[in-house]
Amino acid sequence: MSSPNVPIGPQSITKDEIDKKLAAFDSVPLFMKSLPTEDTEDVTLAALQSLAHEGTPDEVAENFKEQGNEYFKGNRYREALGFYTQGIDAHPTDVVLQEALLCNRAACNLELKNFGSVLRDCSKALILNQHSSKAYYRSALALLLLERVDEALDCCNRCLDFDAENRGVLGVRDRATKAKAEKDRREREKAERSRKEKEEKHQMVIAFKERNLIAIQKEDGSSNPYSPHFDAEDPTQSTLVLPVFFLYPQYATSDVIQEFVEDTPFAAHISAMFPPQAPPADWDTKREYIDGNLVIYAMTHRKRLLKVGKKMTLRDVCKAAKGKENEPKDGLEVKDGCLTFVVLPKGDVETKWVEEYKKTRDAT
Repeated sequence: MSSPNVPIGPQSITKDEIDKKLAAFDSVPLFMKSLPTEDTEDVTLAALQSLAHEGTPDEVAENFKEQGNEYFKGNRYREALGFYTQGIDAHPTDVVLQEALLCNRAACNLELKNFGSVLRDCSKALILNQHSSKAYYRSALALLLLERVDEALDCCNRCLDFDAENRGVLGVRDRATKAKAEKDRREREKAERSRKEKEEKHQMVIAFKERNLIAIQKEDGSSNPYSPHFDAEDPTQSTLVLPVFFLYPQYATSDVIQEFVEDTPFAAHISAMFPPQAPPADWDTKREYIDGNLVIYAMTHRKRLLKVGKKMTLRDVCKAAKGKENEPKDGLEVKDGCLTFVVLPKGDVETKWVEEYKKTRDAT
């Protein structure tokens, strides 16, 4: 009577366990994937080595090719490749056999994604036989997978010149034709994006010059995720939108307005950020930053201080920042893509900051 703890019938086995059992056969001479090339004291191995290389080079190579074919049918491409290589190394004299070994090894490398090796073996096969359809087919597949679609199409067309009904090559040509159309579409879109970017950069340079804006780039490149651009809602593409920093030097903190449309009054932003009825910002310990109790200052490139009126727009401030005739160029600095303004409460804080700014400016 069977024990209740002993399973009855065939038991399941994991893939890892199967692989381990198959790997164990590699040490058994009759089941080795390939025979060692060096001398051995193992009598069985020595006998097998002798048998494997017994006969003419063509017979030896044919034997290795047949073994490779068996492994290839079982999807064991790396082992099959080893046998085809041994067949090639046997230096057969039969050109048809040489071509077959090279094309078969290329088929293994195609499965293993060694596309450079595929192209090298197919090239050698085509030297032996200029009408080798298999070599053209596998070359075309490798080139297609490498996204070298023009070369893949060339391979297909060369083959179809003498083997017009080859379904495999026709299939690859169809895939390559579609891939080329897609590649061409992407390249056209990329070229169009590049053209638009260049045009926008050119228009931005003109817009900056017209608005007395002076771009100051960081030496180590921009770290600002926002950048000046034209308003997408303006069909004339003439309205500038810039990121703007509001600095609060009294508390060493700041806010960023990601998109400040140049025709928007500063008062619109201030009233939205500091409405009288809203709770104060965490850092506003004295409850001074309230709409109606604030002043805004702009600093020009030449360190002039401009007081911004509540009804002034960004475009108005840009005009006010323009330097006088016969004086060096002046304007607002766009540092790392951003404009900067100082926001202060009226009264002593404002007076003290203005005095310190002028003192520092005059000292330099």
